[in-house]
Amino acid sequence: MDEIWSDPTVAEISLRTLAVSGLATVAALVVGVPLGYLLGRNRFRGQTFLFAAVNTGMGVPPVVIGLVVWLLLVRSGPFGALELIYTKTAMVLAQVLISAPIVVGFTAASIEALPPRLPDLLHVLGAGRLRRMWLIAREARLGLLAAVMAAFGGVVSEVGASMTVGGNLQGETRVLTTAIVTETSRGNIDRALGLGVILLTLTFTLNLGLTLIQQRRRKG
Repeated sequence: MDEIWSDPTVAEISLRTLAVSGLATVAALVVGVPLGYLLGRNRFRGQTFLFAAVNTGMGVPPVVIGLVVWLLLVRSGPFGALELIYTKTAMVLAQVLISAPIVVGFTAASIEALPPRLPDLLHVLGAGRLRRMWLIAREARLGLLAAVMAAFGGVVSEVGASMTVGGNLQGETRVLTTAIVTETSRGNIDRALGLGVILLTLTFTLNLGLTLIQQRRRKG
């Protein structure tokens, strides 16, 4: 296992893992936070159906999402001309679809937990629309931080979608989870365990940082 720490390919795989899952999480936040805000703040016909769809999306197996993305991007699929299959872009897209429902669900729950009349109070105090959204987001920041942790944790640890749409190509689309599967299938258990330790360390470090921020905000 000691050899793994000096292996340059391990650093490459680790950085690729952070890049793919980090970009997917950011994209999911850009899409999911506004949708979660609208879903949690407003009352409209079909809202219960949308909540059920979001909750279902949070529980869909990643490999199923990977299969759907594969069908869309494969050469014979509707977007095959883009030639995105077995690329990091395809992996990011699949991970966005996995993490976006998580972000929407956590955001909607955080917004719903706020006082219902808070937007009206902010409007009376003279806050514009964008300012109101920003202030409400600040009030729900603990839940939003939880959304970041849940979304990143959900995609950095998944293997089915990444394997399906990325192909686990060495030097191109191999990430820590798919590398662990590969090393295990080859019987390289020590190497697989080392990669697992690296994955856990990266995830724990990020979650520790976000948790410290979350606790500081709570105490403040």
